[in-house]
Amino acid sequence: MHDLSFFRNNLDAIAARLATRGFALNVDEFRTLDTERRAALSETENLKAQRNSESAEIGKLRKQGIDTSERQQKVREAGERITALDQKAAELEEKFRFLLASVPNTPHESVPVGRSETDNVEISRWGEPRRFDFEPKAHWDLGPEMRILDLERAAKITGARFAVYWGAGARLERALINFMLDVHTREHGYTEVLPPFMINSASLFGTGQLPKFAQDLFKLEGTDFWLAPTAEVPVTNLYRDETLDADRLPISLVAYTPCFRSEAGSYGRDVRGIIRQHQFQKVELVKFVRPERSYDELEALTADAEDILKRLGLPYRTIVLCTGDMGFSSAKTYDIEVWLPGLNSYKEISSCSNFEAFQARRASIRAKSAKGKAEFAHTLNGSGLAVGRTWLAIVENYQQKDGTVIVPDALRPYLNAEVLTKRAL
Repeated sequence: MHDLSFFRNNLDAIAARLATRGFALNVDEFRTLDTERRAALSETENLKAQRNSESAEIGKLRKQGIDTSERQQKVREAGERITALDQKAAELEEKFRFLLASVPNTPHESVPVGRSETDNVEISRWGEPRRFDFEPKAHWDLGPEMRILDLERAAKITGARFAVYWGAGARLERALINFMLDVHTREHGYTEVLPPFMINSASLFGTGQLPKFAQDLFKLEGTDFWLAPTAEVPVTNLYRDETLDADRLPISLVAYTPCFRSEAGSYGRDVRGIIRQHQFQKVELVKFVRPERSYDELEALTADAEDILKRLGLPYRTIVLCTGDMGFSSAKTYDIEVWLPGLNSYKEISSCSNFEAFQARRASIRAKSAKGKAEFAHTLNGSGLAVGRTWLAIVENYQQKDGTVIVPDALRPYLNAEVLTKRAL
């Protein structure tokens, strides 16, 4: 959510910046609605003041025995007008708030201007893609051949875009979750939290998924519960409607959750394997920080996510998203893309964003120091990492000619194995 006063006073400049991300702000509609809303509120306040003054005068006249019936009638008419204006103001306020809530965040000045993902800018690479002396297989072939990944039975149980992991495949998923949590808590300074996997509408509004992106979510029929699309939602909302001690910031949290997404806007994309699923596991990093430190904290959070890939020996590149490819709530986003031999390309495995005060304003998360006034905190989050995509990156990058998969050194204590082999029937 935008700051209303700043938004109103800089409307044309904000509209121009929002246009770089492909959002057309209806400036005339905003100004008209804002003017009508403020006029209704102003008239209501004036009428209430006049009514109060007139009522006081009527009281004095009645004590003197003077007939006030005509003046009382005018007060009643003013009351009816006030009731009508209150209703109009409430309707305009609701419409105005809905309009403001549908406006995405303004891109930070350092974000490159562009229309789509083709305009994203690569800023770094780490590691070299492996050169195979055989034709590497994609995980959707190798996993079933090793009998550690089963997409057919998952489709039978539920439907498309679900997976069953068997044996070493299941253990690899669990090992990755534990490994990521251990690194982030023991070495990167995050506090682990295990939140609910279902959230309410207020939580989704706070982080910006509602009202605009309801079609991307799963809702439990007959309730106000939704399945969490990412741990960002429940973890950010831990402090909804609270004022934090600014002197204790940053607050750095890490959470494992399953994630549930309808993928409504991705029809036909990544249909093979487990790249894009309705249900997947993820380890998420969330930070609450001082506004003046938020971009330094974004760099640190991104580095923490990259560190997981370095420890696993997986080549990756980091890009900064252009204005036209950013998420609704983000002011700046880095995507980390891991190398996948099966696709012969890089694929997103983490998205690290600074939302500035956008989410905090929607969720009413403030920070106040002992000497200062309360202000909205800045929130950040990033995948640290998406577990399923890390799983398939390991299987593809560490596959051997004989159909086995070498276990990265960092994971061997978690799996108690050096090699993953074909599961026996």
